Amino acid sequence: MTLIGYARVSSSDQDCSIQIETLRAAGCEIVRSEQVSGTSTKGRTELATVLSFLRAGDVLVVTRIDRLARSLADLANIVRDLEARGVGMRATEQPIDTSTAAGRAFLQMLGVFAEFETAIRRDRQMEGIRKAKAEGRYMGRKPTINADVIRKLRSEGKGGAEIARQLGIGRTSVYRLLGRTCDRRNVEARAEA
Repeated sequence: MTLIGYARVSSSDQDCSIQIETLRAAGCEIVRSEQVSGTSTKGRTELATVLSFLRAGDVLVVTRIDRLARSLADLANIVRDLEARGVGMRATEQPIDTSTAAGRAFLQMLGVFAEFETAIRRDRQMEGIRKAKAEGRYMGRKPTINADVIRKLRSEGKGGAEIARQLGIGRTSVYRLLGRTCDRRNVEARAEA
Protein backbone atom coordinates (compact mmCIF):
# COMPACT_ATOMS: atom_id res chain seq x y z
CA MET A 1 0.00 0.00 0.00
CA THR A 2 1.37 3.38 -1.05
CA LEU A 3 0.12 6.61 0.47
CA ILE A 4 0.04 9.40 -2.08
CA GLY A 5 -0.69 12.96 -0.97
CA TYR A 6 -2.37 15.82 -2.77
CA ALA A 7 -2.22 19.43 -1.54
CA ARG A 8 -3.99 22.45 -3.04
CA VAL A 9 -4.42 26.14 -2.35
CA SER A 10 -6.65 28.47 -4.34
CA SER A 11 -4.36 31.36 -5.18
CA SER A 12 -0.74 32.18 -5.78
CA ASP A 13 -0.46 34.25 -2.58
CA GLN A 14 -1.23 31.13 -0.52
CA ASP A 15 1.25 28.40 0.40
CA CYS A 16 0.94 24.60 0.36
CA SER A 17 3.86 23.97 2.72
CA ILE A 18 1.77 23.21 5.84
CA GLN A 19 -0.37 20.74 3.89
CA ILE A 20 2.74 19.10 2.39
CA GLU A 21 4.36 18.74 5.84
CA THR A 22 1.14 17.21 7.23
CA LEU A 23 0.89 14.74 4.33
CA ARG A 24 4.53 13.69 4.69
CA ALA A 25 4.02 13.24 8.46
CA ALA A 26 1.01 11.02 7.64
CA GLY A 27 3.36 8.71 5.72
CA CYS A 28 2.87 9.87 2.13
CA GLU A 29 5.79 8.80 -0.04
CA ILE A 30 4.71 11.04 -2.90
CA VAL A 31 3.08 14.46 -2.48
CA ARG A 32 1.88 16.60 -5.39
CA SER A 33 0.64 20.16 -4.94
CA GLU A 34 -0.81 23.00 -6.99
CA GLN A 35 -2.18 26.52 -6.71
CA VAL A 36 -5.55 26.52 -8.46
CA SER A 37 -9.24 26.92 -7.60
CA GLY A 38 -11.01 23.81 -6.34
CA THR A 39 -14.43 24.72 -7.75
CA SER A 40 -13.78 22.45 -10.72
CA THR A 41 -11.41 19.63 -11.65
CA LYS A 42 -10.70 21.28 -15.02
CA GLY A 43 -7.21 22.71 -15.31
CA ARG A 44 -5.92 20.89 -12.24
CA THR A 45 -2.94 19.14 -13.81
CA GLU A 46 -1.39 17.90 -10.55
CA LEU A 47 -4.67 16.32 -9.47
CA ALA A 48 -4.93 14.61 -12.86
CA THR A 49 -1.35 13.34 -12.45
CA VAL A 50 -2.02 11.96 -8.97
CA LEU A 51 -5.26 10.28 -10.05
CA SER A 52 -3.55 8.73 -13.08
CA PHE A 53 -0.79 6.97 -11.14
CA LEU A 54 -2.85 5.62 -8.22
CA ARG A 55 -3.07 1.81 -8.32
CA ALA A 56 -5.24 -0.77 -6.54
CA GLY A 57 -4.31 -0.82 -2.86
CA ASP A 58 -2.95 2.75 -2.88
CA VAL A 59 -4.50 5.45 -0.72
CA LEU A 60 -5.01 9.07 -1.77
CA VAL A 61 -4.43 11.33 1.24
CA VAL A 62 -5.53 14.96 1.57
CA THR A 63 -5.60 17.20 4.63
CA ARG A 64 -9.30 18.07 4.10
CA ILE A 65 -11.73 17.10 1.37
CA ASP A 66 -12.19 20.70 0.24
CA ARG A 67 -8.56 20.48 -0.96
CA LEU A 68 -9.72 17.72 -3.32
CA ALA A 69 -13.06 19.15 -4.50
CA ARG A 70 -15.50 21.93 -3.69
CA SER A 71 -18.24 20.49 -5.85
CA LEU A 72 -20.22 17.51 -4.61
CA ALA A 73 -20.44 16.19 -8.17
CA ASP A 74 -16.63 16.39 -8.63
CA LEU A 75 -16.04 14.78 -5.24
CA ALA A 76 -18.49 11.96 -6.00
CA ASN A 77 -16.86 11.36 -9.41
CA ILE A 78 -13.37 11.22 -7.90
CA VAL A 79 -14.42 8.89 -5.07
CA ARG A 80 -16.40 6.65 -7.46
CA ASP A 81 -13.36 6.40 -9.76
CA LEU A 82 -11.04 5.62 -6.83
CA GLU A 83 -13.38 2.94 -5.46
CA ALA A 84 -13.74 1.30 -8.90
CA ARG A 85 -9.96 1.02 -9.11
CA GLY A 86 -9.57 -0.29 -5.55
CA VAL A 87 -7.96 2.93 -4.29
CA GLY A 88 -8.80 4.27 -0.83
CA MET A 89 -9.01 7.86 0.33
CA ARG A 90 -8.22 9.49 3.67
CA ALA A 91 -8.18 12.98 5.12
CA THR A 92 -5.73 13.82 7.89
CA GLU A 93 -7.89 16.49 9.57
CA GLN A 94 -11.28 14.81 9.14
CA PRO A 95 -12.45 11.29 10.08
CA ILE A 96 -12.62 10.14 6.47
CA ASP A 97 -11.52 6.71 5.36
CA THR A 98 -13.44 5.35 2.37
CA SER A 99 -12.66 1.80 3.40
CA THR A 100 -15.38 2.09 6.10
CA ALA A 101 -19.12 2.78 5.81
CA ALA A 102 -18.91 5.53 8.43
CA GLY A 103 -16.00 7.15 6.59
CA ARG A 104 -17.93 7.13 3.30
CA ALA A 105 -21.03 8.64 4.97
CA PHE A 106 -18.97 11.36 6.63
CA LEU A 107 -17.27 12.10 3.31
CA GLN A 108 -20.63 12.62 1.63
CA MET A 109 -21.85 14.92 4.40
CA LEU A 110 -18.68 17.03 4.24
CA GLY A 111 -19.01 17.20 0.45
CA VAL A 112 -22.48 18.69 0.81
CA PHE A 113 -21.15 21.32 3.23
CA ALA A 114 -18.17 22.17 0.97
CA GLU A 115 -20.52 22.79 -1.96
CA PHE A 116 -22.87 24.80 0.26
CA GLU A 117 -19.96 26.97 1.44
CA THR A 118 -18.97 27.67 -2.17
CA ALA A 119 -22.55 28.67 -3.04
CA ILE A 120 -22.76 30.99 -0.02
CA ARG A 121 -19.45 32.62 -0.95
CA ARG A 122 -20.68 33.16 -4.53
CA ASP A 123 -23.96 34.66 -3.25
CA ARG A 124 -22.07 37.05 -0.94
CA GLN A 125 -19.83 38.11 -3.81
CA MET A 126 -22.82 38.79 -6.09
CA GLU A 127 -24.53 40.73 -3.29
CA GLY A 128 -21.42 42.88 -2.89
CA ILE A 129 -21.28 43.52 -6.64
CA ARG A 130 -24.97 44.52 -6.72
CA LYS A 131 -24.44 46.91 -3.81
CA ALA A 132 -21.33 48.43 -5.40
CA LYS A 133 -23.21 48.92 -8.69
CA ALA A 134 -26.11 50.60 -6.88
CA GLU A 135 -23.65 52.96 -5.17
CA GLY A 136 -21.85 53.66 -8.45
CA ARG A 137 -18.58 52.12 -7.24
CA TYR A 138 -18.57 49.06 -9.51
CA MET A 139 -17.84 49.63 -13.15
CA GLY A 140 -17.18 46.05 -14.22
CA ARG A 141 -14.01 45.03 -15.95
CA LYS A 142 -12.22 47.40 -18.27
CA PRO A 143 -13.13 47.09 -21.96
CA THR A 144 -10.76 44.84 -23.89
CA ILE A 145 -11.95 45.94 -27.31
CA ASN A 146 -11.11 49.34 -28.77
CA ALA A 147 -14.45 50.65 -30.03
CA ASP A 148 -12.82 53.48 -32.01
CA VAL A 149 -10.78 50.99 -34.04
CA ILE A 150 -13.90 48.97 -34.85
CA ARG A 151 -15.79 52.10 -35.93
CA LYS A 152 -12.85 53.21 -38.08
CA LEU A 153 -12.64 49.83 -39.83
CA ARG A 154 -16.42 49.88 -40.36
CA SER A 155 -16.22 53.38 -41.88
CA GLU A 156 -13.61 52.00 -44.30
CA GLY A 157 -16.31 49.63 -45.56
CA LYS A 158 -15.18 46.46 -43.79
CA GLY A 159 -17.83 44.00 -42.62
CA GLY A 160 -18.24 42.63 -39.11
CA ALA A 161 -16.64 39.25 -39.85
CA GLU A 162 -13.63 40.87 -41.53
CA ILE A 163 -13.17 43.29 -38.60
CA ALA A 164 -13.38 40.45 -36.11
CA ARG A 165 -10.82 38.41 -38.05
CA GLN A 166 -8.44 41.37 -38.38
CA LEU A 167 -8.62 42.21 -34.66
CA GLY A 168 -8.68 38.59 -33.46
CA ILE A 169 -11.96 39.00 -31.59
CA GLY A 170 -15.39 37.41 -31.79
CA ARG A 171 -17.85 38.57 -34.44
CA THR A 172 -20.53 38.86 -31.77
CA SER A 173 -18.47 41.52 -30.00
CA VAL A 174 -18.11 43.50 -33.22
CA TYR A 175 -21.81 43.25 -34.07
CA ARG A 176 -22.80 44.13 -30.51
CA LEU A 177 -20.69 47.28 -30.60
CA LEU A 178 -21.81 48.23 -34.11
CA GLY A 179 -25.44 47.58 -33.15
CA ARG A 180 -25.18 49.98 -30.23
CA THR A 181 -23.60 52.59 -32.50
CA CYS A 182 -26.30 52.11 -35.16
CA ASP A 183 -29.10 52.24 -32.57
CA ARG A 184 -27.71 55.49 -31.15
CA ARG A 185 -27.49 57.04 -34.64
CA ASN A 186 -31.06 55.94 -35.47
CA VAL A 187 -32.38 57.49 -32.24
CA GLU A 188 -30.52 60.74 -32.93
CA ALA A 189 -31.79 60.83 -36.54
CA ARG A 190 -35.38 60.26 -35.40
CA ALA A 191 -35.06 63.01 -32.77
CA GLU A 192 -33.91 65.51 -35.40
CA ALA A 193 -36.81 64.65 -37.78
